[in-house]
Amino acid sequence: MGHLGGLFILISCITQHHIIAHTLPACHQQLEFRCKHGSCIPKEKLCDRHKDCDDGSDEQLCGLPRCKKDEFSCFNSRRCLPSNLLCNGVEDCGDGSDEDSCPSCATGLFSCGPSDGCLLMPRLCDGHVDCKDGRDEIQEFCALSRARPQSAPSCLPSEFDCGDGKCILHTWRCDNKADCPDDSDENNCEQNECLVNNGGCSHHCVDTAMGFHCECPDHMRLVGNSYCEEVDICLENDFCDQLCIHSNDTLACDCLDGYHMIPMSRDCKAKGVDAQLLVSTSQGVVQLVLSGAASRMLAVHRSGPGPLAALASNNTLYMAHQRQGSIYRVHLSGKAQHATLLMHVPSPVSGLTVDWIHHLLYWTSLESDSINVSLLDGSTQRQLITGLDTPCALTVDPLHGLLFWAQCGSLPKIERANLGGQDTMTLVSSLLQNPVALTLDMPRQLLYWLDRGMRSISRVTLDGHHRKTVVESNGYLDQPFDLAVFEGFVYWSDQDTHSVCRANKHSGSDFQLLLTNVSSAAGIAIIQPALQPNSNAPCGKPGRVCKHDCIVDLLSETLSFSCVGKGNNPSQGIPAISRTIPASRLSDLEFTGILSVIVFLSVLLVGTFLWWWRVGFRPARNLTEQSFSLKESQDPLIHGPRECLSKETLKLDLDSE
Repeated sequence: MGHLGGLFILISCITQHHIIAHTLPACHQQLEFRCKHGSCIPKEKLCDRHKDCDDGSDEQLCGLPRCKKDEFSCFNSRRCLPSNLLCNGVEDCGDGSDEDSCPSCATGLFSCGPSDGCLLMPRLCDGHVDCKDGRDEIQEFCALSRARPQSAPSCLPSEFDCGDGKCILHTWRCDNKADCPDDSDENNCEQNECLVNNGGCSHHCVDTAMGFHCECPDHMRLVGNSYCEEVDICLENDFCDQLCIHSNDTLACDCLDGYHMIPMSRDCKAKGVDAQLLVSTSQGVVQLVLSGAASRMLAVHRSGPGPLAALASNNTLYMAHQRQGSIYRVHLSGKAQHATLLMHVPSPVSGLTVDWIHHLLYWTSLESDSINVSLLDGSTQRQLITGLDTPCALTVDPLHGLLFWAQCGSLPKIERANLGGQDTMTLVSSLLQNPVALTLDMPRQLLYWLDRGMRSISRVTLDGHHRKTVVESNGYLDQPFDLAVFEGFVYWSDQDTHSVCRANKHSGSDFQLLLTNVSSAAGIAIIQPALQPNSNAPCGKPGRVCKHDCIVDLLSETLSFSCVGKGNNPSQGIPAISRTIPASRLSDLEFTGILSVIVFLSVLLVGTFLWWWRVGFRPARNLTEQSFSLKESQDPLIHGPRECLSKETLKLDLDSE
């Protein structure tokens, strides 16, 4: 019986291990970090220089990159920088760690680094090393005509550095007008400025007796005094609502499927049902049929001003209160509209948009500085892009696999990436103050934004070219909130004038006041099937189109898109959603079932051992009853709960949405 005792001990150890392990909370393997004492914290709090675990274990495994002896290890960005960039007044690391521990030098003094002091400017490049690391005599630094204060920003190639921290346009140099405080832009004007960095010109630099200027080749135009871009005849003329055909020096307009053209005006009008304009207010959701003048208040249970997003295929509206961390859903078909809570989110939502192809919901969050994504049923959500500077708006183009967002922080800009958040590209970064809303003109492939600071509406191509301001301050853009484009018009809401307006999307003409006296007019959305056409769309990123179905995995390390064959997915034309459920997410009830199976198997093993022991020492007997018991004991293994698997892939048919 020694073997039998050892078997009981082994089974007890296994059972005790599972019981002890499950007393700790279940951490999400991909989205959470387990502290040493067992609690769970979001992974974005890992190595953020704050102790979020009680035992500080979230900051103990944050190894710095292996940098060379003459390099500095950035704390959060994990980059290696040359030591001479340390304490140079510029955050080269991107996380500020290269400037955190630097001595504070007064204006006119040079910093020798974190372990050294401040140096008088006349001692720079004097042939004698004064700083411990010799940075005051670096050859590249001393090659400059004049030492610059360390607080001076880095000027663009198209700018002239005044030397005191101010940057001016290169074309302002030697124009007989002093633009630098020390008049340095008017010194040495007899030299050829085009010999230095081509004068900052992207193409041709032309030197003149007094200064220089930039010129562009044929079929290109000058942008910002220095950059040349291709001339788009269609956008230059800008009178076609949708398709523009340029042939033999003539322009012709056409419309996409789902629209018809009005011959006299060449306007493209959507076919089918009338378009609905929806506006979130403090009193509820206002509905306006664009073909008529009447509006009505919908009986939505949850009300409040905030961003809206619509799914035209099933007439569904998604909405979020401006100051709450909740997203609601309401089906607009039928008389009574009851909004249901879709999901709680960690912080208030600043922007909301629907990917109608892959059936995903994207939103921005000001407090967490992130872009987030979830399934349309709210069952799975995750952070997609983090570390942003006050993300305030976003929109999506699933037909081309692109996601767009705006940041309203200290350096406002508009960027884009693929649907998985990779391949980031900056589209707009200049002449931008507070871009609070984004929308797409899908037929013309143009991105529109609403700038509350500039009090204007502008647009640009999806690669950041051919920028144009469409609507400028007209008395109804004092505190705009949201933006939409449909047919030949751009629509916006304004909280200061309590109104909803529209104007021509090409020129801002044909201004109309659609709604007045709207209490806290906020998010707007337009529902019409032509706005969300179905097509062979990219699976996650441009250039990859599936022959059959596109599978989206929200629980992988990064948002994952993949193609599946026709036989692997029964859905017809609607992408499935794949969710991988880690074993650590098992509920208490599921664990109890597993534990019961373990105990049952233990008893089975003991019974098998006893039977074998008795058969070996006793005459053979009829095994009919014993065989029946063994057969029944297999049922939990064959038909047991699927949660017993360590991983499970669920393909959800989104027709129920």
